[in-house]
Amino acid sequence: MPSTVMWFRRDLRLADNPALVAAVESARQDGSDVVGLYVLDDALWSRAGHNRLVYLLGSLSALDSACDGALVVRRGDPREVVPAVAREIGATEVHVAASHEPYGRQRDDAVTQTLADDDRRLVVTGSAYAVSPGRVRTGAGTPYQVFTPFRRAWLEHGWRAPAIRPRSIPWARLASDELPTAPATDARLPRAGEEAARRRWHTFLDDGLAGYAEHRDRPDLAGTSAMSVHLRWGEIHPRTLLADLAVAASDGAPSDDVTTFRSELAWREFHADVLHHQPGARTRSLRTVVPEESWARGTREDERFRAWVAGRTGYPIVDAGMRQLVATGWMHNRVRMVVASFLVKDLHVRWQRGAAHFMEHLVDGDVSQNQLNWQWVAGTGYDAAPYFRIFNPVTQGKKFDPDGAYVRRWVPELGDVPAARVQEPWRLDEPPESYPAPIVDHAVERRVALDHFARARR
Repeated sequence: MPSTVMWFRRDLRLADNPALVAAVESARQDGSDVVGLYVLDDALWSRAGHNRLVYLLGSLSALDSACDGALVVRRGDPREVVPAVAREIGATEVHVAASHEPYGRQRDDAVTQTLADDDRRLVVTGSAYAVSPGRVRTGAGTPYQVFTPFRRAWLEHGWRAPAIRPRSIPWARLASDELPTAPATDARLPRAGEEAARRRWHTFLDDGLAGYAEHRDRPDLAGTSAMSVHLRWGEIHPRTLLADLAVAASDGAPSDDVTTFRSELAWREFHADVLHHQPGARTRSLRTVVPEESWARGTREDERFRAWVAGRTGYPIVDAGMRQLVATGWMHNRVRMVVASFLVKDLHVRWQRGAAHFMEHLVDGDVSQNQLNWQWVAGTGYDAAPYFRIFNPVTQGKKFDPDGAYVRRWVPELGDVPAARVQEPWRLDEPPESYPAPIVDHAVERRVALDHFARARR
């Protein structure tokens, strides 16, 4: 009896999964069963950072348990593997959620054609977003380039209610390839899987949503939801979060907190929409804001970049963030902006190099979010921060880590420095010998960056 294929990608869950619902309904109509398939793409595996690979294996293990041990994992090129599995079981349909990243779109076009050549179909239902990229457009039918009107149109467009999880799924049993050995990592990664995602989300709703608007910029506090990793792997759908936020609002949750969190989800969808329309933004600046010769080069660039990577710039909030990244595969969002600004505008290193380092370590590394957030800081993207907005690492540290708790956690060399000087230890009469002096003078480099910007405008 032919089976239906459910091809899992960035939707490693069973609840609120429209593609899975469609696959189960199709199977029931035909009286067949469902093969849950995940393809370990060798091309992506070879490029992904160790933290993401370790987390992915954990998430696949959790999904396999949720599927009663029936998840089929095959290794290879999906353009070949997916049609081969469909032939193997005689499936006429392969169900997926839409992919909007440049690589994923090309891959799916190729799979669609190969399946069609075999008289089979790739059935696309839903996406990883509340509103699929490309849906929200201006009145003239063009993509939005500014976030605020995009968010307004996104809210007006709205989204469907969460899809109901099938009560029972007739899983088919099929041989899997042996999973690769998890690469080595010293990072302390969060627990993976749909159950962990839901547990973390409900803990945030109960204990973290109230005060979110005020505390989310404080790296010294547990003020964020830390849901980015679960959204990146599709262990929970943003539509689920939005539905729960609506319930929380009706139950009296502070409107500022609900609105702020909803806006953060809108930023995620805005960046996905930008990359959907501008796939070249993965590696190319959307706007030129400084002359080409303004970037550091050669030994000077490499030395500055290595100090930044190692968390040895001499600016505590920057170094704390870079060390948190290596230790946990994650970095607080406010600190991500500070360290990115420091690399691009104080050290004059191109944003692409910093973005690549983030993708190497972030467990929530997502092409559209990572690349477009870097372009936001660099001033090169759509609705980006103006290039002349240059984060002062000392001011940022004093404002958002006022007692220095975040810095002391990740930069133990400064553990005994009083709060009044922990963000600028070089002002002490006897600075800690184990901590470096500032690699550059921020005030000087700020003037240099502004001069580069002014020359580009002229």
